[in-house]
Amino acid sequence: MASTLPNSAIFKTLAGHDPAKVAVIHSQSGRAFTYGSLLHDIAATKDVLWERGQKQSLRGERIAFLAENGYDYVVTFLSILAHDAIALPLSHGFPSSEIRYILENSKAKFFLSTEKFEDKARDVLKEHISLKPKLEVLPKIETGAQSAENVKFRDKDLRHGGFMLYTSGTTNRPKGVVLSTSVLMAQAKSLIEAWNYSQADHLLHVLPLHHIHGTVNALFTPLIAGATIEFAFPFNADLTWKRFAAPFLTPNTTSGIPPITFFTVVPTIYSRLLSSFSSLDDTVQNAAKRSLAPTNLRLNISGSAALPTPIKQAWTELSGGNVLLERYGMTEVGMALSCGLDFADRVDASVGWPLPSVEVRLVDVDSGQVIQPGHEKTVDGRFREGEIQLRGPTIFSEYWQNPTATAEEFVDAEDGQQKWFKTGDVATRQEIQAAGQSGQTWAKGPMYFIRGRKSVDIIKTGGEKVSALEVERELLSLPQVSEAAVVGLDSDQWGQKVAAVIVLSDQGKTAGKGGKPWGAMDMRRALKDRLINYKLPQELKVVESIPRNAMGKINKKALVKELF
Repeated sequence: MASTLPNSAIFKTLAGHDPAKVAVIHSQSGRAFTYGSLLHDIAATKDVLWERGQKQSLRGERIAFLAENGYDYVVTFLSILAHDAIALPLSHGFPSSEIRYILENSKAKFFLSTEKFEDKARDVLKEHISLKPKLEVLPKIETGAQSAENVKFRDKDLRHGGFMLYTSGTTNRPKGVVLSTSVLMAQAKSLIEAWNYSQADHLLHVLPLHHIHGTVNALFTPLIAGATIEFAFPFNADLTWKRFAAPFLTPNTTSGIPPITFFTVVPTIYSRLLSSFSSLDDTVQNAAKRSLAPTNLRLNISGSAALPTPIKQAWTELSGGNVLLERYGMTEVGMALSCGLDFADRVDASVGWPLPSVEVRLVDVDSGQVIQPGHEKTVDGRFREGEIQLRGPTIFSEYWQNPTATAEEFVDAEDGQQKWFKTGDVATRQEIQAAGQSGQTWAKGPMYFIRGRKSVDIIKTGGEKVSALEVERELLSLPQVSEAAVVGLDSDQWGQKVAAVIVLSDQGKTAGKGGKPWGAMDMRRALKDRLINYKLPQELKVVESIPRNAMGKINKKALVKELF
C-alpha cells in the first residue's frame, strides 16, 4: 500500500533532491540517512499518527514531541507538518513543570516521545493537566528505508499547520509563537538567497532543537536546500575539534570524511572552542586550522547573542582569515538582518542589512516617529536610536491564543498594508564606507547596529542613554574579564545607574593591587579612556559564573534581583 504526502512546496522540494544524497548523519555512530529514506520515513510515520489518531483529521492540532537531536526528530517534525498540524518541539532539558505548562497552554492533542524519553514523558503526565494529551511512544528509526518509490503525492493545501516555538519567557511566562508552513518556507527561501545554502553544504549541528536558530537556520533551511546535516549534540568542544580536523588528518584524507562547510552557533560556543584549542595535540591543531580556512569552512555564523569583538578577532586569527558573520533574529520573525557573504560586509558590532523579503524600519524611542533614510543623525551628530519594526512574509502572525499580547506587539501601517511587528530591540543605522559593495543585491545601504533590548539594555542615567551592549563589548575587550553583563539599577539621583557583573579571567584573579583580584577601581581605570564618564559602571559584582539559557542569553531582570 502506497503512503501519501501533500503535494505542497515543502514535500515537493524534498522529493526534488537526489534520493541517494545523504540528508542526515549522526556524527558519533556514523549512521547516515538519505533523502529517499527521509521521504519514505516521513510518509510512514504520518501513517502511524493517522492510525493512532483513530483516522481522524489532525488539521491544525498541536502535536508536541520529545525526540533526540537527529533523524528521529527530523522525521517526527516533518510527519506532523504532513498532517497539516502544528509541530511543537520540546526540550529534553526542560524540567517536567515547564513541559507541563507548554502542553497545557498549547492544548496539545498528542504528546509524542521516542523510546529514549518515554520515562520523562510519563513523568510529565503524572501531574494534573487539563485536556491531557494522549501519549504515543514512537520506536527509534535505526536504519532508513531503501527508497521512496512507494510514496505518492496528493493535492492538499497546508494552511492550518506549521511550527510552534515558545519564547524564552525572560519577562513573562513563555508565549507560543505560531509559524505557519508558508512563513517557514518564506524564511528558508530568504536565507537560501542570502547565505547561498546548497546541496554541496555539510552543516555540523550542535544546537538545541527548540529554538529558531537550531530549527530553522540549521535544520529546516538546509533540508530545503538539499544539504547534509551532521548532528553532534550535545556540544562537546574536544569532539567538535576532532570532527573539524578529521578530513585533514592523514591517512584519513582519502577516507571520504567530508569537510564541514557550514557552522552556525552562539558566541559562547566559539568562546569554548577557542579556549580549548590549546589542549589539542599538535596534529589535531594543524588539521583543525586547515578545516577552518575560508576555502574549506564556507560560512561561519554567530548569533542569538551579541558577539564580543575579541572572540571575533581570535577566530579570524585562528582560522587564517575566516570572519564570523553576525545576524539578527528572534523566535517571532526568524532571521531579519544579516551581514553579507563578503568579508568586507562583516563589520564589527553590526548585524548588517534587511534580509531578502524583510521590510525594516526604525521608530525613534523618544519621539515615536519613523526615522527616515538620511535622517539617522541628531543635530549634534549623534546617531538616533530606534526600535526595530518588521514586516513581510517571514513574520509570524500571532501568539497562540493570546490576542492581547498579539495586539500589543503589532502596530498599524500608514500605507494600510501589513502591520509592523515591534521587536522591542533598539538599533542605530549607519553608512559604512567600505561595506555593501559586494554585489549581493540585498546587502547594501546603511547597516544596522543593535543597541540592546528596549526593556533592559537601554539604560537611562542622568538624562543620557547608555547601551548595555556597548559597555559589555568594552569590558570583554579587557584581558582581565572573561564574561560580562551590564544592567541598569534604579537610582534616586540618576534615574538609573550602570552596573556590571563580571567573571574574571585567570589574569584578572591576580591583576589587582598587591596581587589581589581585579576590582571596581581597576575596572574604572581600565575603561576611562574607552567610555565617556556616564557610561562607566558605578557598581561591580564579581561572580564565578553568569547564568545563561541554552542559546547563551542572560535573563538580566533575574540577574538584578539575585545580585543587587
